[in-house]
Amino acid sequence: MYRRSIIVFPDDTVKSIVDAINGAYKSILIKMFLFSDPELLNAVILAKQRGVKVKVMLNPSRRNGEEENEGTRDKLEAAGIEVRDTNPSFVITHEKSMVVDGKLAFVKSLNWETKNLTETRDYAIVTSYPREVKEIMLCFEADWQRENFDPAEGASLIWCSLNGRERIAKFIDQAKHTLFIQNERYQDLVIIERLVRAASRGVKIHIMVPPPHTLKIEKIAEAVGGLRIMDDVGIKIHKLKHLKLHGKMMLADGLRSIVGSINLAPGSFDHRRELAIEVHDEDVVERLHKIAHHDWENSHPLDLSDEGLFDDLERRGEGGSEKLVLNLRENKKHHEDHDE
Repeated sequence: MYRRSIIVFPDDTVKSIVDAINGAYKSILIKMFLFSDPELLNAVILAKQRGVKVKVMLNPSRRNGEEENEGTRDKLEAAGIEVRDTNPSFVITHEKSMVVDGKLAFVKSLNWETKNLTETRDYAIVTSYPREVKEIMLCFEADWQRENFDPAEGASLIWCSLNGRERIAKFIDQAKHTLFIQNERYQDLVIIERLVRAASRGVKIHIMVPPPHTLKIEKIAEAVGGLRIMDDVGIKIHKLKHLKLHGKMMLADGLRSIVGSINLAPGSFDHRRELAIEVHDEDVVERLHKIAHHDWENSHPLDLSDEGLFDDLERRGEGGSEKLVLNLRENKKHHEDHDE
C-alpha cells in the first residue's frame, strides 16, 4: 500500500532518515543544498560499503562564492561515492531530496546540517507513491546528465523554476477559510498580491517568519516591504519564540498542505532548482494542523513599525535600517502629539 508520511523537526529527530539509508539495499540518490551532519554522512558511507549504489549531487557554492560542501564531498569521494555538482543551469540548487531503492522518496525543507535536525522548525514528506518517486528520480538523472526536465502535468510535485509560482498562487487562491504559512522569505509580488486578495475575501491568514535581522542586508528592503504590505491589510505576522524557523510549509483550511524547499521569493521561483509537494493526506495534514497551531501559540507579533524595525536591525542584527528609509523622528513626534 502506497502512502505519504511526515517528519517534523526537531520533534521527530533524524532517526527516520537514517533508518531509510540503513535499510537501502540497491540505490540511494541524494540532492542537497548543504550536507555536513556527521551521522547522515556516516550512514551514507556505510551504505556504499555494503554495496549500495550511491549518487550524490551537492550545490557547489552560495551566491557569495562560499563553498560549504567541500569537506563532505572529499569524504564521500574518498569512500568511492559518485559526487557531482548540481546542475549549472541554475544559480543555486536549493532542492533537498533523497530516493531510496527507487521506492521511497523524501521531499524536505531541511538541509542535512546538524542545526536543521536539532534547532530549527523543519519538515520532510516521505512518499512511496510510484509516480512521485519516479518523477524525482527523472529530475535527478536530468540534472546529473545536464539535460532538460519537464514535470508531469497534474502531479503532486512542485518544481522551480518551472511551475512553482503558478502552483503556489493557485493554492492560495483556492483557500476558503484559513491559511497558515511558515517561510523564510516573503518577497515575490505575485504571491504577496495573492495573499492580500485572500485576506480581502475573508481568509484568516497567519504568517510566520524569522525576524528581519536574520536577512541579508541587500534583501531587507524587499522582504520587509512585503511583510509591511501584508501587515497593513490586517494579515497577522508572527515570529517563533523559542525555535528558529527554517521550514517552508503552507496549510489551507486544515485540508491541504505544501511542504518543500521553496522560499516565497523571485529568486526561488525563477532561478533556482527547488522542490515541494502538495499533500491532502488526512494524517499528514492533521499533524501539520497541530504543529501550526502549536507554533502560533508559541510565537508573538512581529513589530513592523519604524521603531520596531530599527530596534531589531540595529540592536540585534548587523544594521541595514537605512535601506528602509525609516522616519523615526516623525513617528516619535506623531506619537507624542497624539498622547497630548
